[in-house]
Amino acid sequence: MKRTPLYQRHLAAGARMVEFAGWEMPIQYSGIIEEHKHVRKRCGVFDVSHMGDLLVRGPQAASQLDYLLTNPIGKAPVGKAVYGHLLSTDGQIIDDVITYHIADGAYLMVPNAATVDRVREWVRGNTRDLEVLDLSTRLACLAVQGPLAEGVLQGMCSTDLSTLRRFQGRFAFLTGRNSPFLPDLFPGRGEGVGCYIARTGYTGEDGFEVLVEDKDAGWLWDRLLEGGAVRPIGLGARDTLRLEMGYLLSGTDFDGSQTSLQTGPPWVVKMDHPFIGRDVLILQRERKYDVLVALRLEGRGVPRHGYAILEAGRPVGKVTSGTMSPCLRVGIALGYVPQRLAAVGTRLEVQVRDEAVPARVVELPFYRK
Repeated sequence: MKRTPLYQRHLAAGARMVEFAGWEMPIQYSGIIEEHKHVRKRCGVFDVSHMGDLLVRGPQAASQLDYLLTNPIGKAPVGKAVYGHLLSTDGQIIDDVITYHIADGAYLMVPNAATVDRVREWVRGNTRDLEVLDLSTRLACLAVQGPLAEGVLQGMCSTDLSTLRRFQGRFAFLTGRNSPFLPDLFPGRGEGVGCYIARTGYTGEDGFEVLVEDKDAGWLWDRLLEGGAVRPIGLGARDTLRLEMGYLLSGTDFDGSQTSLQTGPPWVVKMDHPFIGRDVLILQRERKYDVLVALRLEGRGVPRHGYAILEAGRPVGKVTSGTMSPCLRVGIALGYVPQRLAAVGTRLEVQVRDEAVPARVVELPFYRK
């Protein structure tokens, strides 16, 4: 299995390691529920260096990326990030990605760990005269998430983070030592550890994702954990945090057989521009298809991936993601059902072992401050 630059630090922190998308990653340190609540109330740091990093640049990068993404980025100014789907010619989701407009004619696309190779080759095969560099083994990413995140990072960052809005990013320097960031690709000098910092994340809390070169990952990890206010958080809490917000998990909530119309959210597809798979979505809108809904259990039980969703005792779908919400203390789930059952308030059941537990379709997110 692959390991991130922080592997030894995870072991030193007492992490329980598991296989995830071909990587040996920390699932938890002190415990999933405790880590989950610490992020909601204070601040935690996640090692998300297993995610991919594809630098796409060239004079026509904006227009060509628009043709690949359901949510276009061509009009986004430098410093803006966009969440969108990459679709196959059959309209099915290859991956969901965040793409950052990091400099004039230069974009950083972040695919999920399991799809890096496929996404890289898809981008290369469906663009021309663009440079597509895979920086996945060169960059590390630390996600600093929680209500205290801005204060934690501001104490070591050269840029005013209060001016960085949601889904915006910029190059910056972290104080403490000198180390350039991708100097062969983005020449520039400054005092500190070079990084790219964005106000993005997967938890629903305020927070940042900080990209540094691999050689600086351990130094940044140690700096963040100084003093004890920030705690290391594993993939277990990352999963429960994202599920409370209704964020999709690649390979679980979509597995390559669904389209963007089935998964949503509606704003992720902008039909007013041409993109690969658009013609399939136009035809699909005239047909009946299963859609992803949010379910809140109204009885005792914990929904899990693969559990049957029932209508009057008859199977009508399956749970894709489910857990006992650490904040709400009720069972929550995502799953596919026919369109006629997707309206908010629809009464269904989830088969939890031998019991059909009542559930209701609800709006996302499950958890609101």
